Amino acid sequence: MRFKYRDTALYQCFFILTFRRCNLLYLTILIGCLTACTDFVEIDLPKNQLSGESIFEDALETESAIHGVYYQMRTSGLVSGDDLNVAMGVYTDELDFYKLDQGEALENYQNHTVESNDLIVTNLWNSAYTQIYTVNAIIAGVESSTGLTTEDKGKFTGEALFVRSYLHLLLVELFGDIPYITGIDYVDNKDVTRMPRALVYNYIIADLNLAVDLLSDEDMSGERVRPYAAVAEAVLARAYLYTQQWGLAEAMAGRVITKFGALEPDLNKVFLKEASGTIWQFKPNADGKNTNEGTRFIFTTGSPFDIAMSSLLFDAFEPGDLRQSSWLKNVSNTANTQTWYHAFKYKEHSNTDSSVEYSVQLRLAEQYLIRAESRAHLGNTSGAQADINAVRNRAGLNNTTAITLNELLDAILQERRVELFTEQGHRWFDLKRMGKAAEVLGPIKPNWKDTHILLPIPDTELTLNPNLLPQNDGY
Repeated sequence: MRFKYRDTALYQCFFILTFRRCNLLYLTILIGCLTACTDFVEIDLPKNQLSGESIFEDALETESAIHGVYYQMRTSGLVSGDDLNVAMGVYTDELDFYKLDQGEALENYQNHTVESNDLIVTNLWNSAYTQIYTVNAIIAGVESSTGLTTEDKGKFTGEALFVRSYLHLLLVELFGDIPYITGIDYVDNKDVTRMPRALVYNYIIADLNLAVDLLSDEDMSGERVRPYAAVAEAVLARAYLYTQQWGLAEAMAGRVITKFGALEPDLNKVFLKEASGTIWQFKPNADGKNTNEGTRFIFTTGSPFDIAMSSLLFDAFEPGDLRQSSWLKNVSNTANTQTWYHAFKYKEHSNTDSSVEYSVQLRLAEQYLIRAESRAHLGNTSGAQADINAVRNRAGLNNTTAITLNELLDAILQERRVELFTEQGHRWFDLKRMGKAAEVLGPIKPNWKDTHILLPIPDTELTLNPNLLPQNDGY
């Protein structure tokens, strides 16, 4: 029987774990291998699975499994600081791609010629579902464990549920109707069908609410690198916003804001590892390393290696907006005849004596803007203005003049644009959900089509599982 690489890798891991007790390093390496193989191989379906093995009788080894998931999330796929941030930045009006004559994959995002065999699309889908399969195995193993304490079971399950829901949220926004995978049985998973977006969000919200109940209110890691209750609440606020449940979105964002308080006042400290407004971040795998984002975005001499900030984004900042000077940096050619800009939220693009920046996944400013948008829809004009102003005033700008609903929504979209650029695809998700994608991108993307509102399902997935048909419109 022939299996797709992600299933093959996962079940090879299950098979090995059935016959040997893994130490911490060994398990981490195994989980790291889940996305390493890109070929089809032939194996027999294993008789046993990870969920029933001794690995989950020990809290330290279970914790190693969780760490392995974060390692994969940090290094590849949807939340790694590369494909989603860069590809969707080029897809929108945030980034420009400068190697159009070299056949780079990003050219298709610049030109809006993405096809269903696109390598980035395939990686986004495969890496996410590999990570989802892994946390599902952890959930199953923890549930059946007789060696873990009730407290440990709750903590590990809460973390895994959070990861599962967060990855599905990103997938459904990119691809539309998708399968929501909750199990590890190959027979079931190989024939899954796509669920309507509304049903996917029902599962996302249910998992997040359960994660909130299971996770500790305290950041046990001390560096906000492991999910705790506020992390799940922050994503829950986003899920409510995306599903237009304004009252719930306002309440949940408000809960997070109450826990954290005011925004980090110094823009140059927002992306330092100890920044007060950081809700959740990824720690580098070695002290002295910094972020993938810094390495990817920063260039120091000559023309851009491949990407630079779009002039449209640079020009979008109001006069006096400190984010333009703090979070963008200019680089000129040798003759000083041409200037480009790169994202400079992260200031380090190489190793330092000790790590100074972690990769920020969730931060407080988004919660203020979620609450502002929810309040605007609920008719709470003064409340919406107050939240917008919290973000604007931190950037050195005067209070908003927006009053009507449409004015407030335009003001919020503007603040999200200049506050959250090159972070987790926010610009694309915002244009799409607020019905602005065609209006903004149509004039600047010659190949724009309204069907580009979704990415295609990878061809390889449709071949392996025809139940995922039909393909998204336009591909």
